[in-house]
Amino acid sequence: MAIGLSEEHEALRESVTGWAERNIPSEVVRAAIAAENEGRPAFWSGLAEQGLLGLHLPEEHGGSGYGLLETAVAVEALGERAAPGPYVPTVFASAAVLASDGKAHAELLPGLADGTLTGAVALTGSITGTRGEDGTLTVGGVAELVLGGTLAGVLVLPVSTDRGEEWVALDASEATVTPVRSLDLTRGVAKVELDAVAVPAGRVLDGLEGPEVLNLAAILLGAEAAGVASWCVSAASDYAKVRVQFGRPIGQFQGVKHKAARMLVALEQARATVWDATRAAGTGDEAAYAAAIAGVVAPDAAVQCAKDAVQIFGGIGYTYEHDAHLYYRRALTLRALLGSSAEWAETVASLALNGVSREMEIDLPDDAALREEIRAEVAEFAKLEGKEQKRALAGAGYVMPHLARPWGRDARPLEQVLIFQELKAARVKLPQMIIGAWVVPSIAAYGTAEQQERFLPATLSGEMIWCQLFSEPGAGSDLASLQMKAEKVEGGWKLNGQKIWTSVAHVAEWGICIARNSSAGSKHDGITYFLVDMKAPGVTVRPLTEMTGENLFNEVFLDDVFVPDELVVGEVGQGWKVARNTLSNERVSLSSGSGGTGSSVPDLVGLAGRLGRELTPAERQELARVVCEGHSINALGLRVTLKQLTGAEPGADASVRKLLSTSHAQHVSECAVGLLGASAVVAADMKLGDAGYWNRAVLATRAMTIYGGTTEVQLNIIAERMLGLPRDPEPGK
Repeated sequence: MAIGLSEEHEALRESVTGWAERNIPSEVVRAAIAAENEGRPAFWSGLAEQGLLGLHLPEEHGGSGYGLLETAVAVEALGERAAPGPYVPTVFASAAVLASDGKAHAELLPGLADGTLTGAVALTGSITGTRGEDGTLTVGGVAELVLGGTLAGVLVLPVSTDRGEEWVALDASEATVTPVRSLDLTRGVAKVELDAVAVPAGRVLDGLEGPEVLNLAAILLGAEAAGVASWCVSAASDYAKVRVQFGRPIGQFQGVKHKAARMLVALEQARATVWDATRAAGTGDEAAYAAAIAGVVAPDAAVQCAKDAVQIFGGIGYTYEHDAHLYYRRALTLRALLGSSAEWAETVASLALNGVSREMEIDLPDDAALREEIRAEVAEFAKLEGKEQKRALAGAGYVMPHLARPWGRDARPLEQVLIFQELKAARVKLPQMIIGAWVVPSIAAYGTAEQQERFLPATLSGEMIWCQLFSEPGAGSDLASLQMKAEKVEGGWKLNGQKIWTSVAHVAEWGICIARNSSAGSKHDGITYFLVDMKAPGVTVRPLTEMTGENLFNEVFLDDVFVPDELVVGEVGQGWKVARNTLSNERVSLSSGSGGTGSSVPDLVGLAGRLGRELTPAERQELARVVCEGHSINALGLRVTLKQLTGAEPGADASVRKLLSTSHAQHVSECAVGLLGASAVVAADMKLGDAGYWNRAVLATRAMTIYGGTTEVQLNIIAERMLGLPRDPEPGK
């Protein structure tokens, strides 16, 4: 999935990608490298003809009248080609001019939109200015290493004046522009020197502020970084599918497979954070917060993906003839131009510690009638209390509204979001089903009418407690290797075997259980899905004490436990299909929050505020890293929801979010314990203040990368399903 989400954005991306494949082949890139002097590329006029220089500019100035997001989509697509030339510097310059008060709009924007004028922006410099009585600024000084400066017709520069930092747009012909040999072989940088240059009042960009320019830089250079990372992920994965070593494709080796999956994770985080920064673009704390996170995440993702791509390509990737080094060079250049990730992380930490955050709000289609209908129903629920309220919610299909009636509401994604919003606004809490949330979809999809009537109402209302009898001592992540036996007897089945890591089995009334009724066929065949009465004769539950000292997990022994035929869910021998339905719901649920540990970014920031001291630079960097991760997870979640609202498949966003969410609470609690210092020696007990609370969290969250689907298995899934890498070989083959 690219930065843009809508059908229009996908069409734009496809159009730009197709155009770039025809007009910027590898030969064009190599020709730019070989050229003695940098010049406008032959495809420059084509960019203007395609309207790509003015996507974000108003129609009155020759643009298309869209926004920064559309330009980011184009920048990402061209970044995948390592396009040479001044495209990004020019759209950056026009975006900066557009953000000013308008005096220079009519003079500069049409030329920047039609390609007759190129631009560049200096992010740093030592330029000073003195204002004359007529408003003219006389400026002098140096701006080092300006991206695209050699080809620029107009330069947007920061100037230090008696009013503070101001910005000007002056003709490059008035400056001394000296090319500097660039690490990026496809695009140059330059040194800009000014000696008493008079800038008329109309070229002083009033209203343009330094933070806004930095926000624009984070978005546009971040979008290009996402394009760089995208090429690295695709090219390295494609190579890993066909490069054979030791008799099989290297993409089948788990080390390579996991490296490629991690690359995709970094790419999707970059896309999500840049996307959200475009939504918040402008001035203000939220815009700065979102842009700073993109400034950390996107360039670092490009650098990491480029490094990993070279590693996967191996020796060939280290050669000058291969394109990998061109993307690595560009990634390093983008990181350097934006400034170190530590600098951006410091901005993130400062804003977060000052209470700045960003709600991931959804711009919903207008459906006032549906919202009013839901609001009226929720108002009736709010009048009820206790079991009566929970039964009413369950009966109306509000607990799992996506399910078919009568257990849900057949709610399309929009209706689901509206229900969530209205329940939250009315402070009506849904029943806590725990494991039941994974059970209901499977019984609703595969259970008999009798099973549904017997179990679903009480489960949906939270009155029936379930456990999941899936994992065994020898079959954890590899559930299909289970050994529990199901023997057919008169009127039902007898189950024999052991289950382990069974949450809440010590209090559960019923359990969902998979057992092997036949060893014929593949390991996925001959498995049947049962509903087990946890009070039945032969069921023995032994609590397992976890590292927290608590007892959530259990081992369960089933000795000749009788299960009647009417408690088989789905067809005999086809239980794996039912179990996969359960597992898919489990992974969604486990990755949607902090897992009850309280390990969230707001909790972490709250702790930092209670310490009574300033955080050290190292602590602020670690805090920022966790904040950035949490923000990217939230952005990914919103992108998944928005895709679902359009009826499209979520794509890689959903898988990446699941993976990140399982470890995020660990990172939050580890950061918290680090902040506590020596006081973190107290017992892991929530009654003992912050130290006890966070010590419990750091212990408890270790389970999240195991019981939510182990990290290693999820990496395999991402690599195989999202990147198409070959599956692991069957044992013995």
